[in-house]
Amino acid sequence: MTHTLVIVESPTKAKTIKAFLPKGFVVEASMGHVRDLPNSASEIPAAQKAEKWAKIGVNTTSDFEPLYVVPKDKKKIVKELKAALKGAKRLLLATDEDREGESISWHLLQLLAPKVPVQRMVFHEITKEAISKALDQTRDLDMELVHAQETRRILDRLVGYTLSPLLWKKVAWGLSAGRVQSVAVRLLVLRERARRAFRSGSYWDLKAKLEHQGNAFEARLTQLRGQKIASGNDFDQATGSLKAASSAYLLQEKEAQVLVKELHESVWTVEAVEEKPMVRKPVPPFTTSTLQQEANRKLRLSARETMRCAQGLYERGFITYMRTDSVNLSDQAVNAARGCVESLYGKNFLNKTPRQFSTKARNAQEAHEAIRPAGENFRTPKDTGLQGRDFALYELIWKRTVACQMADARLTMLGVDICVGEAKFRSTGKRIDFPGFFRAYVEGSDDPDAALEGQEVLIPDLSKGNTPKPQNLEALGHETQPPARYSEASLVKILEKEGIGRPSTYASIIGTIVDRGYADLQNNSLTPSFTAFAVTALLEEHFPELVDMSFTAKMESTLDEISTGKVQWLPYLEDFYKGDKGLENQVIKREGDIDSGVSRTIDLEGLPCTVRIGRYGAYLEAKRKNDDGDEELIKANIPKETSPADLDAEKVELILKQKVDGPESLGEDPESGEQVYLLFGQYGPYVQRGQVSNENPKPKKSSIPKGLSPEQLTLEDALGLLRLPRLLGEHPEGGKVQAGQGRFGPYVVWNRGKGEKPDYRSLKGDDDVLTVGFERALELLAMPKRGRGGRTALKDLGTPEGEKDNIQVFDGPYGMYVKQGKINASLPEGKTAEDITLAEAVELLAAKAASKKTRRSPKSSPKNSKKSSPKTSVKGKSSSVKSSPASQKKTPSLTKTGRLRASSVRVIKPGKP
Repeated sequence: MTHTLVIVESPTKAKTIKAFLPKGFVVEASMGHVRDLPNSASEIPAAQKAEKWAKIGVNTTSDFEPLYVVPKDKKKIVKELKAALKGAKRLLLATDEDREGESISWHLLQLLAPKVPVQRMVFHEITKEAISKALDQTRDLDMELVHAQETRRILDRLVGYTLSPLLWKKVAWGLSAGRVQSVAVRLLVLRERARRAFRSGSYWDLKAKLEHQGNAFEARLTQLRGQKIASGNDFDQATGSLKAASSAYLLQEKEAQVLVKELHESVWTVEAVEEKPMVRKPVPPFTTSTLQQEANRKLRLSARETMRCAQGLYERGFITYMRTDSVNLSDQAVNAARGCVESLYGKNFLNKTPRQFSTKARNAQEAHEAIRPAGENFRTPKDTGLQGRDFALYELIWKRTVACQMADARLTMLGVDICVGEAKFRSTGKRIDFPGFFRAYVEGSDDPDAALEGQEVLIPDLSKGNTPKPQNLEALGHETQPPARYSEASLVKILEKEGIGRPSTYASIIGTIVDRGYADLQNNSLTPSFTAFAVTALLEEHFPELVDMSFTAKMESTLDEISTGKVQWLPYLEDFYKGDKGLENQVIKREGDIDSGVSRTIDLEGLPCTVRIGRYGAYLEAKRKNDDGDEELIKANIPKETSPADLDAEKVELILKQKVDGPESLGEDPESGEQVYLLFGQYGPYVQRGQVSNENPKPKKSSIPKGLSPEQLTLEDALGLLRLPRLLGEHPEGGKVQAGQGRFGPYVVWNRGKGEKPDYRSLKGDDDVLTVGFERALELLAMPKRGRGGRTALKDLGTPEGEKDNIQVFDGPYGMYVKQGKINASLPEGKTAEDITLAEAVELLAAKAASKKTRRSPKSSPKNSKKSSPKTSVKGKSSSVKSSPASQKKTPSLTKTGRLRASSVRVIKPGKP
């Protein structure tokens, strides 16, 4: 036995940590979880297949024993870890320091069954100092954290696998329900219902452009004849009229125009001047939740993209651990931040005393420090060598951390009241007397039109009695706006505020909501689907507690109490699932009462039809009289781009009219002589040349691009779309450049010629497929092609001789890799995008392709590999592990499926050697 084996989750983390370990340490990666509950029937072992509970993966008849299995793609990894353990003298489990990391370590312990001393090694940043400290302060597994994570996993499985089949029967196949997911979906639906119920109100006011001593400024009408002028806040959203208790004066257009004429020639006199000093304090450093919110607002990253990027930064040693609810900073971090302030901004910008922040989030837990740059000295963003999203996210974290140790910003809020006739105008401004932390960081806003705190709005130096001159006066009309849909940032914010779920899971929850078709993410807004309405209505009526925010938050608190030992996991699960009001009994009792016809019908007021959920999505159903005067049932698909809040009687009539009368003709194509039609299909509006007939079974079609509404579509637009793809020119290197439209939207393409794969690039937001020019197309084609998940290639190595696909280098969640076509291969340790060659990449990809073929060969079939595959359950006897010489203790006994027996759990306090 010659070495110490250290196991982490990813190759990137393994590579980084290895640089800080002494000789004699071998680092291996588990690639995340090595075993889990079965995801499909094919993963259930033969011995349990006949059991009814096996479909759930939890034996609800025997102390909720989970059935853990090793997925096929992890069997090779487990085998390699066992081989690495054979010559080891000690095992260090160095997975992440949160509950999930603790759980991964426990599963590794059960599968590997080591006969050497085992310790847990934890750290919240990957630096030389942190790793050295972690080596000196190893501890045993914290079984309370393991219990909390496993109970959470079992609970989520029970909710999902009990309710989802019910939704398949009563609403539509393939739907899912979840403990946190269903509450999040309900929040989206509640907001969309509010948008449907909203009634817009209109009001007018006046805006004046004034001038005093050569300085221009603006003022708004606030009072008329001593009465406050109505603004958006004075309206009732349900009626579109002024609130009953409002005393505001509703200015109409006609009166506003009369006032413009009257006041323009009148004398304007300053009545009062106000200066109010204000102090702004910096916000705390990032937690998981606030990082997701701010990255969404400022960088337009989804929660999933933010966490993927942050994971990579952590594993490469740039930031501290990214799953945390704490806003606390260590003394080392405070000193590092203050050092940055003094050296980059000067002593004047340094707060007099070190700042510390206290965590206010409900049920805060996870790691013990905020997200910050790693190390004793913070690298400035420009010194990191990072690029793209990695650079932007690191810069965001660096700025926020440094800013929290800077001095307060001092401002003066300015206000001037100006009288003219019977009207009163007000001009407001803001002067920054000392920018303080504004020099480094200004927190974003959910409202993209809101001014940032760092922007000064100055007005002239005015005194009472001054008479500024009117330069321009205009009447402005306004419409009240419906409640804004949730963005990812605002959804994360309310979930955390209400204590629903854990911030570390929000990214995957939002991803699931979008992937399952419960919501559509467009322009950074989450729009719920008609299916979300149907599912939420069913759960609200029959399982109200499961979508109640307070009930879900209380459940989250209980799960946290399990992690501290205040609540026992087994009695809690028994009561939740098998109690008199438990989930299992509720589903059995209520399933027969749920009418699938009713549950597939969505109740939307004000529509002359019924909205239902069908096999292919939402559709309209209405009775209409035919030419004979008889009533017949008409069904028409609702275009996918139509949201529940936007479906009104007018749109319904348009969809039904097209179904009954046929498509609407926009005019005649002068080239073919055929009519051009506007149609609405399942995937949205599209145009079509000619009608389906025996002679023309597949007429030319083209979908309408986003941003071009059907109401605005002209015959010229339609003809342009139908003539796509259009030739833009000849590429300088040969081949044609065209603009077209496909399944994933508008694009430009370089068709290189015979035997060459076309090179595509999607058009950007401001580009129009009908007008984009040749030069712009060449500019887009010159940009690096994005890989899977929107990643940009770090380097293009070129195309090997005799092959069609080029080879590119990407940076993924598990480290750098090369990609050719559909094959990926990780870069070996020590190799970077700068020094990898085309020849080396070809070898790596060939080896990966060969390993895939080997896995599919008969020799590695389940039948022949049964003896060598890792067992999915560990008996208590075989799982006993030698601990460190300083503390000879036995591992708690286990059930046949690897579950800890309730009677044998030993509480191990964190930090105990």
